[in-house]
Amino acid sequence: MLSNIPVFYEDEWLAIVNKPPGLLTVPAPGNKLRALTDILNEDLQNNGLLYRLHPCHRLDKETSGLILYAKGKAAQEKLMQLFKLRKIAKTYIAFVQGRIEQDKGLIEKPIEGQPASTCFEVLQRRRNFSVVKLSPETGRTNQIRIHFKAIGHPLVGESKFAFRRDFALRSKRVCLHATYLEFKHPWTGEIVAIESPLARDMDKFLEDHPD
Repeated sequence: MLSNIPVFYEDEWLAIVNKPPGLLTVPAPGNKLRALTDILNEDLQNNGLLYRLHPCHRLDKETSGLILYAKGKAAQEKLMQLFKLRKIAKTYIAFVQGRIEQDKGLIEKPIEGQPASTCFEVLQRRRNFSVVKLSPETGRTNQIRIHFKAIGHPLVGESKFAFRRDFALRSKRVCLHATYLEFKHPWTGEIVAIESPLARDMDKFLEDHPD
């Protein structure tokens, strides 16, 4: 279906694509750069396909990984309802500054007055950073970045919620990758479970920063 962006799953109702870092999910006011959704729909049009893809959630510009798209507005409404009901499991991989000593944990900190919680598990501890698998239980804007800053371990590459000059470890972008999506397909009833390998630049970061 799509020539420029990797498609990890597709059927007649939805598609799951792998967003590279550096792309907005949808156009931002005043931003002239093409967004992922524009690219996908231009590709469909160029291939003579009449339907349009509509994002059911978003990733930050710097974040890479899986995004769920609906084929048409009616499908989008149905899939977005699954997100609202917390029936779609999302898992991320992040590199965070410093060594998190706790193997597993739950961060509970309100964001803009709304409850917010993030589960995490430390996968690796390296010299100046930790590799963390995490699952946000709520979907507040910038939740992961805010929560890890709150516990003193901002994401590697963070510049919005922490000062880069405060940390020796640097990255060209926030080291966050949406690696896994799982949900019960609302039309077929089957379980859809899709995993995306770590983005190449994050793999390269691990190679360049061994234990």
